[in-house]
Amino acid sequence: MELNRNQYFFMGLVVLLLGAQLRMVESYTLTQDATRFLAERSQSSSTNAVFSLTSDLGAGPQKVIQPPEWAGWCLLSIGSVLILHSLAMKKPGG
Repeated sequence: MELNRNQYFFMGLVVLLLGAQLRMVESYTLTQDATRFLAERSQSSSTNAVFSLTSDLGAGPQKVIQPPEWAGWCLLSIGSVLILHSLAMKKPGG
């Protein structure tokens, strides 16, 4: 399947907005369900041990994710290149 101009533009826009969001937000705090999901699927026994100790208390730990600064800049750059590439392509059907 070959991607056309509109699809490149849409992918670029989504990646650009995701990069902007990563630049504006300092950290993400996951819910207890998401933290439990990650703990069950991780290979680390220390995470599971900490989770099992606090799961009986009702208020388990919540994982905080702090994306690196370069990730936002990287996504902004890739999104910009995709948008510029889509504008250089021929219009669909033309």
